[in-house]
Amino acid sequence: MRINADFTKRAAVHFEDTPWVPSPAPGVERKMLDRIGEEVARATTIVRFAPGSAFDPHVHDGGEEFLVLDGVFQDEHGDFPAGSYVRNPPTTSHTPAAAEGAVILVKLHQFDPADRTEVKTRTDDGAAQQQLFQDSVETVTLQTWAPGQAVSLDAHGGLEVFVVEGSYSESGEEFSRWDWLRLPSGTRFDAVTGPDGARVWMKSGHLAQMTAK
Repeated sequence: MRINADFTKRAAVHFEDTPWVPSPAPGVERKMLDRIGEEVARATTIVRFAPGSAFDPHVHDGGEEFLVLDGVFQDEHGDFPAGSYVRNPPTTSHTPAAAEGAVILVKLHQFDPADRTEVKTRTDDGAAQQQLFQDSVETVTLQTWAPGQAVSLDAHGGLEVFVVEGSYSESGEEFSRWDWLRLPSGTRFDAVTGPDGARVWMKSGHLAQMTAK
């Protein structure tokens, strides 16, 4: 399976225009943003857990990173309510579930194989910019932009922007709640927020070594 698999090109996925696709686990559905591979894949996905649904226990050979968007995501390590940000590096394992339902943004098989850094934190609603993770390759932040704000960023190492709340316009395209944009290395992000501003999850620098697949 190949979805938005050319990392030299701009890619955009709008939540409302993208269908839910069943996963192998009953009650768990997905909206695929980018993907290379079948069930074991390099993937960026919005995953929805129906109340009481769960995945079988599994090991993340390539690591897992997720942001809880709605509800409470759970595993044997604890409960993670909306706003939780978690990085499970390669070799970690868990049994994902959601007793009352949850929606998460998740990235799989995108870690350095030697990375062993675990992160479990909560995002801060009041922060203009909150750094969630940083290493020599990438930076992950949660940013809050004011209504009508012009935002200009250098995407020299690539950039992903996921709208948690609000909206913005980029290249004449409107991005609102749970929409996703990926820009390749060597480009710029120039946007203007909507009347309610925008709160976005952003990852930068991680696409510097990516080429067409």
